[in-house]
Amino acid sequence: QVQLVESGGGLVQAGGSLRLSCVASGSIFSINVMGWYRQAPGKQRELVATITSGGSTNYADSVKGRFTISRDNAKNTVYLQMNSLKPEDTGDYYCNAKILVPFVDYWGKGTLVTVSS
Repeated sequence: QVQLVESGGGLVQAGGSLRLSCVASGSIFSINVMGWYRQAPGKQRELVATITSGGSTNYADSVKGRFTISRDNAKNTVYLQMNSLKPEDTGDYYCNAKILVPFVDYWGKGTLVTVSS
């Protein structure tokens, strides 16, 4: 079992920055990929960024150049640094951890990001 707790959401003006944190606990040695997803009101949950246990990163086209995912293994924490925020970045942001074999998906409860225009 893996538990994920997000923090760092809030209200920010367009052009501003926020940093989200996700602390993982439990069977963290089994995690292969961690990432952030978001869900805007009335829309499906979508990938924002992922980072593998080896440090490889992947980003949605809509956030490339503005968001940075990173990890601190000593703190069991994954971060999402969000710069140049836009109103369309508004939504609930969820931390995700994947164990590939056997496949298991874990989710945090989410943290709300609101970007005002």
